[in-house]
Amino acid sequence: MQQKLSLYNTLTRKKEVFEPLHAPFVGMYVCGPTVYGEPHLGHARSAVTFDTLYRYLRQLHYKVRYVRNITDVGHLVNDADEGEDKIQKKAKLEHLEPMEVVQHYTNIYHQDMDRLNVLSPDIEPRASGHIIEQIEMIQEILDNGLAYVVNGSVYFDVPAYHKEHNYGKLSGRVIEDLLSNSRTLDGQDEKRSPLDFALWKKAAPSHIMRWPSPWSDGFPGWHLECSAMSRKYLGTTFDIHGGGLDLMFPHHECEIAQSQASHNHSDAARYWVHNNMITVNGQKMGKSLGNFINLRELFEGNHELLTDKYSPMTIRFFILQAHYRSTLDFSNEALQAARKGYMKLMNGLRVLDKLPYPDEAVTPDEKLNDELLKLAQDCYRGLNDDLNTARTIAALFNLLKKINSLYLGQLAIGSLTRGTYDTVWNTYRELVQEVLGLQEEPTADLENMLDLVLSFYKEAKETKAYDKVDAIRAELKKQGIVIKDLKTGIDWAYEE
Repeated sequence: MQQKLSLYNTLTRKKEVFEPLHAPFVGMYVCGPTVYGEPHLGHARSAVTFDTLYRYLRQLHYKVRYVRNITDVGHLVNDADEGEDKIQKKAKLEHLEPMEVVQHYTNIYHQDMDRLNVLSPDIEPRASGHIIEQIEMIQEILDNGLAYVVNGSVYFDVPAYHKEHNYGKLSGRVIEDLLSNSRTLDGQDEKRSPLDFALWKKAAPSHIMRWPSPWSDGFPGWHLECSAMSRKYLGTTFDIHGGGLDLMFPHHECEIAQSQASHNHSDAARYWVHNNMITVNGQKMGKSLGNFINLRELFEGNHELLTDKYSPMTIRFFILQAHYRSTLDFSNEALQAARKGYMKLMNGLRVLDKLPYPDEAVTPDEKLNDELLKLAQDCYRGLNDDLNTARTIAALFNLLKKINSLYLGQLAIGSLTRGTYDTVWNTYRELVQEVLGLQEEPTADLENMLDLVLSFYKEAKETKAYDKVDAIRAELKKQGIVIKDLKTGIDWAYEE
């Protein structure tokens, strides 16, 4: 039923049929968070996008090794080569050890990803745990004459690299334009060219996070970390490298340069895949604009831009209803629409479970069977066309219309073959739950529901309807709950 999966490759600027290097094995590396603050909607979009790709690759029976890193050192303020480490800055403000900050925000990130039903990667390396690998890669680049040491810091020589390679091949940037638009900044006089970037930085006396190296006590450059960790776990060339569009330049461009300049001599990944950005009411999301929304604020509804709280599955559906390469605009109206769409798919799962199995003795309706099989196949077309979840969701809604018609008796369930029934049932359930990762969320409040049941119990006692009293007691007991008739009133407790 499934056609070949195609993905848009940023490196070639076209959609390409996905052909793994060593099928059925697939290696996928995705840039994870720098853990110095709460996860936000941008983190969620990248995580949900590549979680869905991971899920679909597994659905296609590939054996995927999914690596998503944690950046816990070397990511400096303003993504530059000068200034303070983002994590160290947070640690100083809160009077904590840097690794306390890392652990705290890593825990929150994991909790929020669990709530969004984002599967854990197979490997989640930390930059600080791979200093040896990074030093080795720097030495390779130095040995190949494409880096230089100044005052204990090591810089990548972009102009020297560009003589034989194409710095800008991923982002489409032209090096001459980059040079003409660059200016020498204070503190960057160590660099031979303003385009050069740090592979290793000598730590200032006040810098807490430091490690010994052949060049100085210091710390690795932000770009280098991903190159070293992806190579360690996926090899010198692997299948897919993912991340947000904001990382394409300079981060991913520099990753390719480092990989080519080291002993890898490769572009690292064969398919570079980027998800687009989040906007808020048409504006780019950012702390400086005051429209920055953390996931917890969305879940709890405690942000000035929110009129309600939104469940994790509503957020996941909101992200999936747009193609990952399109801009996703946040608004209350969009989230309310997403909540309705999510609930519609969940109701479909409930209806699906209530459909009776067809009787083989009944003559099938060939036209209806063909129509249903085509609708089921359409659900996969979007996913195979560059992971177009928006198109797949639209196709699932079309399939759901027929499922509802079968449930309501407007179409005869007996007109289906068992093969068609199984295809419809499996397609809908597997795509909604296993690939899109949408799961039912409990909407009822246990305390309120039990208060309501106890009010019925009290009424039954007062009217001496003892059969209802016994029935309520028995049903609650099945759920591990016992009713207590007290002098002060009626209460419940968990059965011990």
